[in-house]
Amino acid sequence: MALWLIPFSLAGRIVFLLVVTVAGIAASGRVERMVGRKDPGIIVVDEVAGMTLSVLVLPLTPGVLIGSFFLFRLFDIVKPFPANRSQALPGGFGVMVDDLIAGGYALGILLGMRAWLGFPA
Repeated sequence: MALWLIPFSLAGRIVFLLVVTVAGIAASGRVERMVGRKDPGIIVVDEVAGMTLSVLVLPLTPGVLIGSFFLFRLFDIVKPFPANRSQALPGGFGVMVDDLIAGGYALGILLGMRAWLGFPA
């Protein structure tokens, strides 16, 4: 969680997200081949990418971090469309994309809440 407290600029967060995503696709695809299972639990880089996306353009305040964490986890567990179908994508793409979709949903909800309710600040 300490990573979210580093004061990255927006450009820095975007670069971080891109690097983690590209490296995650390659690494998770390789791990899947090594262990012989689809999306094994030992892969966590997909969670890092999804959580990063969920706060990409938001201020890293405690309220945003807590809200994004719970929303990201909710969408990662429930896997609403198209996240539920994205896991069928081959290799590392299938591992990473569902978490990026969950992060995108969390970001959308948080942006809407901030616009309409002013929360989380």
